[in-house]
Amino acid sequence: MPETERSTAPAGEYQERGEYHRHLDRSWRYYPVYVEKMAFVRRYLDRVPRSHRILDLGCGEGLLVEEYRQKGHEIQGVDLNFASEHVTAGSITEIPADDESCDLVLALDVVEHLEFADQERAFAEMRRVLRPGGRALVTVPNLAHLASRVSFLVLGRLLRTSSADRHPGDRPIGEYLRLARAHGFRLRRRKGLFPTFPLVSLLTWAAPGSAVPLHKLLNAVAAPPGLCFLNVLELERQ
Repeated sequence: MPETERSTAPAGEYQERGEYHRHLDRSWRYYPVYVEKMAFVRRYLDRVPRSHRILDLGCGEGLLVEEYRQKGHEIQGVDLNFASEHVTAGSITEIPADDESCDLVLALDVVEHLEFADQERAFAEMRRVLRPGGRALVTVPNLAHLASRVSFLVLGRLLRTSSADRHPGDRPIGEYLRLARAHGFRLRRRKGLFPTFPLVSLLTWAAPGSAVPLHKLLNAVAAPPGLCFLNVLELERQ
């Protein structure tokens, strides 16, 4: 997006790292998970009617917003640290949208960045802006992934999905599911990405870009959500 189209300068991690989702680094340790997540989300959005109003919460640089507006979808973005023509500066805990005004909200790798109390507000806000029967597509890392469970058995500690300052709201996936139910959502579908088999995890850590084909295979044939690093949740507002 041309610089002249931005309404505010980027802040937070975008000020420090630039538009890193737009220019992916194959040595980024989360690269294989990110690639597979975005492939799933694109397949999902390709089936959404163009008449549906979509809100991408915590959308970063707004890549999906740009891409799907070009495809004719009614989609807007909200991000705490970035704003542009179709991305509004705002928070998932206080969404700048009217009650029951959206058919679909996306919250892709957002909720884990919030403190626990703010996670409660985020789910309440997503429900507020969705129409009855509307959907939320939420991706969250799972603190109880397989390698984390092995670490707990052997060393007595879980493996965080990122540093405590980046993911203060790290939870096992079961807690996220209970949180969604408590705020009026029904789970329609759940998919796991990246089962953290120890040797695969080490390979991914050492050579993320080279691990992509292996991730594709494992995600297709051996990815029970409870043992995976990332869970994709399709939720329906009750």
